[in-house]
Amino acid sequence: MDGTVLVADDDRTIRTVLTQALTRAGCKVHATSSLTTLMRWVSEGKGDVVISDVMMPDGNGLEMLPKIGEERPNLPVIVISAQNTIMTAIQAAEAKAYDYLPKPFDLPDLMKRTARALESSARSAPRAVEEPDRPGELPLVGRTPAMQALYRLVARVMNTELPVLISGESGSGKSLIAKAIHDFSDRRTLPFVTVNSNDLETLEGPAQALAKARGGSLLFDEVGDLSAEAQARVVRMLDSLTDNAPRIMATSQTDLTNRMESGEFRQDLFYRLGGVTIQVPALRERVDDIPLLAAHFLAKSEQDGAPSRQLSEEAEKMVRAYSWPGNVRQLENAMKRLVVTSREPSITQTEVESVLGNQPSIEPMVSGAPQEKLSAAVARHLRRYFDLHGGVLPPPGLYQRILHEIELPLIEIALDATGGNQAKCADLLGINRNTLRKKITDLDIQVTRRRKLM
Repeated sequence: MDGTVLVADDDRTIRTVLTQALTRAGCKVHATSSLTTLMRWVSEGKGDVVISDVMMPDGNGLEMLPKIGEERPNLPVIVISAQNTIMTAIQAAEAKAYDYLPKPFDLPDLMKRTARALESSARSAPRAVEEPDRPGELPLVGRTPAMQALYRLVARVMNTELPVLISGESGSGKSLIAKAIHDFSDRRTLPFVTVNSNDLETLEGPAQALAKARGGSLLFDEVGDLSAEAQARVVRMLDSLTDNAPRIMATSQTDLTNRMESGEFRQDLFYRLGGVTIQVPALRERVDDIPLLAAHFLAKSEQDGAPSRQLSEEAEKMVRAYSWPGNVRQLENAMKRLVVTSREPSITQTEVESVLGNQPSIEPMVSGAPQEKLSAAVARHLRRYFDLHGGVLPPPGLYQRILHEIELPLIEIALDATGGNQAKCADLLGINRNTLRKKITDLDIQVTRRRKLM
């Protein structure tokens, strides 16, 4: 890398590590714990890239972005923050930060992003926009990589015109994602209208929903439940949209591609709704968020007038180990019940056992046939890939593309299973360690468990 990087962070350790890493990579580095100093450097024309924390002793790094844009429109700013909420990701996107990384961040990943920022073309200046009041918090909690990736995607699609299809299991928070996209978009002062299958069974249903939305956002809740007649009505409605049409969003807890293959869901409707697809992870897929969510719901109950409660260490372990088939909604209801039933401020393991004792265990969701062989599953997806081209052959180079699509997740999952240990991963895969290293480099795989900073 070649260039000068300005680093602003109140954590001396992070400043030191970034300075050393960037210097070894060939950069010049100016590091400070003060936004005032950072802004002076920017105004003096120093720096080719800025790496800034959000919460600084003398201000908020996000609030400095518009001023940086005025001073230096072409200066990329990478935001890093321990405030790992969707609000931070959205605010960084709105302020037109070049990139956003939550803490703890992966150092090699940050170095790659910095290298891309140094090579980037001129960027448009961030715009200071007068905005109407909007909620300061959203009921979306999570610091796991899966949720951080979801936050960044929400921030990117927030003000696009593309329709959004939000999929995920029941209770995972699909409707909250849709509401977040609306509440933090330019349409936030306009109506947010949710319709379900019952609302669309009549001939006039779609037209009535469209009239209620009035240029805001229109959410089709559980679109997979629509009858064939309702699907046809929605297609006709979408084809008749005008320039003042609402933002179209839909949620589904079923695999619409499977429904489409079986003829239960219209292909034309699927493509009209799936401009951007957001997959909301199940709670069991982000186990590290469970204690955070539980504490959030207990605190929320306290704000609503309930007595103060917190999970004991043993109770938290049990909550974390439970499968939560009802996802976030089930966890929230369990915490509300524990607030009422627990006798002391510290909730015990026995009290958690009492609440969870009669609740269901996990029932794995399998998209294919029961006991389906891997080869059959691959064949099913390959047939679908060919079918989606509508009778036209896919572009040349299919063999290498398919190998890449299989190889990438295989290596990522194997690395994850071995905790990022490349020697163990190579042994698991049955390949040479040097071959694994080359594939990691060629496929641009981030070994995120190896080196993280708080």
